[in-house]
Amino acid sequence: MVVSVSVVLLLLLLAAMLMRNRALKPSHAVICVLLGFSLASTSLAPTIQSTLTSTANLVGTMRP
Repeated sequence: MVVSVSVVLLLLLLAAMLMRNRALKPSHAVICVLLGFSLASTSLAPTIQSTLTSTANLVGTMRP
């Protein structure tokens, strides 16, 4: 749960920065959100979740 909240906040921050720099239009952001909701209701959702969790675990074990 903590990883998914962190990823959502990171993506939200990235989208806000892109919109502020005029690199992402609000209509494009809405389409991205709708795509995310659509992906969450498909059979790909568990695969995406496990990939994100594995990636977060890998990054968490790296030492600088």
